[in-house]
Amino acid sequence: MIFVDQSPRATLSRVIDHLGSTLLEVVAGEVGPDAGVGGVVIHDAGDPPELPDHALVLGVGVSGTAELVDLIRSMGDRSVAGVMARLPIEVDEELRQVVDNAGTVLLGLTRGASWAHVATFLRSLITVDDLEEGGGELPAGGHGDLFTLATAVSSLLDAPVTIEDLNSAVLAFSANQEEADDSRKEGILGRRVPERYTRELAERGIFRRVYSSSDPVFIRAFHEGDLSRVALRVCAGDEVLGSMWAAVAEPLSEDRQQAFVDSAKIVALQMLRQRAGADVERRLRTDLVATLIEGGPRAREAAERLGLAGGPSCVLALGLLDDGDALGLEAELQRARGALSLHLSAIQPSSAVALVGGVVYGVMRVREASVAAELRVLEVAGEFIGRLGSPRRMLIGLGRVADGPADLAQAGSDAVRALRVLRSGQVSGQTARSSDVAVQEVLLDVCALAADRRWRVSGSLGALRAHDESRGSALIETLGAWLDAFGDVHAAARSLHVHPNTFRYRLRRVAAVGGVDLDDPEARFAAMLELRMLEIMG
Repeated sequence: MIFVDQSPRATLSRVIDHLGSTLLEVVAGEVGPDAGVGGVVIHDAGDPPELPDHALVLGVGVSGTAELVDLIRSMGDRSVAGVMARLPIEVDEELRQVVDNAGTVLLGLTRGASWAHVATFLRSLITVDDLEEGGGELPAGGHGDLFTLATAVSSLLDAPVTIEDLNSAVLAFSANQEEADDSRKEGILGRRVPERYTRELAERGIFRRVYSSSDPVFIRAFHEGDLSRVALRVCAGDEVLGSMWAAVAEPLSEDRQQAFVDSAKIVALQMLRQRAGADVERRLRTDLVATLIEGGPRAREAAERLGLAGGPSCVLALGLLDDGDALGLEAELQRARGALSLHLSAIQPSSAVALVGGVVYGVMRVREASVAAELRVLEVAGEFIGRLGSPRRMLIGLGRVADGPADLAQAGSDAVRALRVLRSGQVSGQTARSSDVAVQEVLLDVCALAADRRWRVSGSLGALRAHDESRGSALIETLGAWLDAFGDVHAAARSLHVHPNTFRYRLRRVAAVGGVDLDDPEARFAAMLELRMLEIMG
């Protein structure tokens, strides 16, 4: 279960506004204008959580009217802001009455939206409210971006200041860095604290001291010519977001230490806003793209929010060949997502990119629904693969042009199917249009159906394969070469590097052993299909 700040500062209406009707809808109950959210709890039927006042309960895994009724009744007399469950939800009279009696609101989360993303979004939203109410004070003009904040804190301490994340990347710095030492200037230029310095900080236990203390930590200079440092962790609740570092000649006075501590609250707020803004925007964008690809009544609204509702679009599906390294694959997919987003937006600013279910989808507006438009997008995909590069083989399938939001689900399905063909190795290259690999798509479907039904080769091919295995012959290979050459014995013989007379003898053995009537077009078609299925299924 997850708890988030238990004082109802965030409101339910604000939550609904931020998530939007594309992802969330009110199924039953009334949302009051001042209805607060004091915490977020993930419901666990096996271990019912303790509910804070004004909790928003995420009913993960709860389905069906009866389960929802039981869940809401189990809350007793506790004040609950709302209950969220996965759509679709059938609301009968009993469920509606239970919701009204509890004085709560039943919310529906759209299919495809991630519970983890929703929980993270809510946590960020409520924590921002908490920090906004309890933040410290900075000089006038000190409530802007992180760079403005760094300069404001610097004026309080009369010392150059940097704001860093947990990996010692320099997020922002004050304007007076000419007063700092060379190692600080090197870190500013590289936007990261030099590795030799972070290694020494770690070996001396400085990071551990800084992140475990709520007070500023004074760190004497390690080397001649360097200034000392005063470091302070930056926290949002019990989560450490990063740290602030001031380059000083001596320890801070008591008043300046207190000013440093107070300013950390404002810095935490801005860091959280930046992180939440980037994370939530990406996650909501992911959910919107997932809604587009899934289709349904919310697809148009999702397209409008993404700026993709005004004309035809193409859908790309990017995937990587799996080498068994799950973590490496995920990291590479995330890198590809960011790079593809940048690549497509440079060509078409309204493009949308998201990683959904192990596939990076890109939705790109085109001028018209035409073959030329598809070929241009395919060219863009090829250029992207050539520029990015990857330790794993990168593949991109392209769906048909969608005339509007209602057709994007089919276009996405087409793109994934083309990607599936590329992964199967049936076609060469790293990009493919679904229209160019339609036959291969059907063959994959046939093979999947055959595997599901435990298909076996026909009697003819079965007899040929048994003969090859027992006698060391090449009758199946002979039949395949003859079919590939459209019955041209000389061409087929050349492909197998044998004399035409030898090939004719083998062909007669094919007819005798397998009982294959090579003059019958139906028999030839059946043999070609089975040989291709054997090739695909192994």
